[in-house]
Amino acid sequence: MLSARIDLPLDRKPLACAVFAHCFTCTSNLNAVRNISLSLTQQGVAVLRFDFTGLGQSEGEFADTNFSSNVEDLIAAAKCMEEYIEAPQLLIGHSLGGAAVLMAGLKIPSVKAVATIGAPADPVHVKHLIQDSEEEILAKGVAEVNIGGRPFTIKRQFIDDLLQVSQEHVSKLKKALLVLHSPQDEIVNIKNAELIYKMAMHPKSYVSLDGADHLLTRKEDAVYVGSMIASWAMRYIDLHQEEDLETDKQVVVHTGNEGYTTEIRAGKHRLLADEPESVGGSNLRPPPYGLLAAALGACTSMTLRMYADRKNWDLREVKVHLSHEKDYATDCENCEQDGTKIDVFDREIELVGELDEKQRQRLLQMADRCPVHKTLHSDIHVRSVLKE
Repeated sequence: MLSARIDLPLDRKPLACAVFAHCFTCTSNLNAVRNISLSLTQQGVAVLRFDFTGLGQSEGEFADTNFSSNVEDLIAAAKCMEEYIEAPQLLIGHSLGGAAVLMAGLKIPSVKAVATIGAPADPVHVKHLIQDSEEEILAKGVAEVNIGGRPFTIKRQFIDDLLQVSQEHVSKLKKALLVLHSPQDEIVNIKNAELIYKMAMHPKSYVSLDGADHLLTRKEDAVYVGSMIASWAMRYIDLHQEEDLETDKQVVVHTGNEGYTTEIRAGKHRLLADEPESVGGSNLRPPPYGLLAAALGACTSMTLRMYADRKNWDLREVKVHLSHEKDYATDCENCEQDGTKIDVFDREIELVGELDEKQRQRLLQMADRCPVHKTLHSDIHVRSVLKE
């Protein structure tokens, strides 16, 4: 049994699905893999990441695996994705996983696009990792090899399998290909990216990961890789049309049966709300009161911008800092004894520009005239009915 997880977009409604193949002797929980997956899910792509046989949480013996078995694991992962959501249209592979997705792409009909990250042009390239023990492996049929500071048992069948892999599959792929590689990669030389690109048929693209190391240990490099793959793939894969929340009102809000992450559609615009983890939420987006404070801040900022423009004042920037809390009313007798509290928004307005004190004070007065501010101070009635 292989261990795997599916990372979904926040709204749990993926536009498309992908399978990720990790690097040689790594696991699906590598920081780079998680950050790339996160970047993809933020753009609507669901990602299945799994551990190859004998690695991470997957069962089996690593010593009994080889490049061909990795390809079979990939095909099994694609079938799993199809069973849980839908067949994957995108394959992503890192290092030797990149070589594996080039091969597996030929064998998974649903795949329309393939992306490689720091991949060798020929799987035989990984032999350099075991070169100090290769003679022992060939002579005895097995040896313990140190890879990345960890011991692994490698059998002769692993080397024999690598030698049987032909590079012809790259030219036969005939699916959209994106090659991502760092010129500073010290594990898999940049020449490999050039060879893959030359062998592949169009459409094909190349992105230089300048400054990144082979394992993409810097978070910003991994996030960049994920965002580039997602943007590129959108041209080649079939995207699901998002189901619009429908309403005859100005705003519609939807909360499902899992957690508090909530979809909001205001006119043509979409956003999300959530609750903090302390009250059972996922803290993925602002809570309702955070959105209310943001509405007050946005309205304040816009109002001052409009007023200063009309007066031709030198107001270059407006920043509104807000916080919200429940507090006792200072002008309410016996409020504390009665347990009565009121909502208090602390609003600090930062003005940038060549403004004299009179102009600054006038803008402060105008802040209290912004429509949301006036609404919050007016008599508000909310009429609630059940929709038939």
